[in-house]
Amino acid sequence: MSKKYFVTGIGTSVGKTIVSAVLVKMWNASYWKPIQSGDLTSSDSMMISQLLGSDVEIFPERFQLSYPASPHYSAELDGQEIRISDFKLPATSGNLIVEGAGGMFVPINDQDFIIDLLEYLELPVILVCSDYLGSINHSLLSFHSLAERGIPVDYIVLNGDFKESSRRIIIKNKPAGSKIIEIPSLETLDSEGLKKALEKIKIEE
Repeated sequence: MSKKYFVTGIGTSVGKTIVSAVLVKMWNASYWKPIQSGDLTSSDSMMISQLLGSDVEIFPERFQLSYPASPHYSAELDGQEIRISDFKLPATSGNLIVEGAGGMFVPINDQDFIIDLLEYLELPVILVCSDYLGSINHSLLSFHSLAERGIPVDYIVLNGDFKESSRRIIIKNKPAGSKIIEIPSLETLDSEGLKKALEKIKIEE
């Protein structure tokens, strides 16, 4: 049975694209970024291609927004309107990694957020956490928000180095049934760095 997941994070800049690249490589999956907001000449899809090579199937973004801002604002500046009903999962019989934009409560229009999109797509979640001041609070708030909607969380990713105290609290409070993936920091942001990280990855059985 194929694996299809929505990768989201406890906030912006927690490493969702790097984690997505690791998962795409590990599970021989395709990749889809529904909304790219800004950085169209160095998009997340382009980074996946650079890290993993041309053999990876990368589906085109549904929205390419030119301004590096929250999707609702970037779409407004571009004269576009994003609706939840605009999105449809790419047709594939294989594994698929879908990467969200920013954190779960990043708005895509005046009433819908990334959490509404992942709920609409009906995919289990892989939640990316990194360790910074406030990350425990953000992690636990994310757990509660997903639980309130009954959205399954299959994996919690601890991305990069974690203090043991942070790691312990996040693991103790993680959603029931979710498993932990620990990914070390990449030594270099290239295919060789990704290869070394894959050799050290830890996945809860």
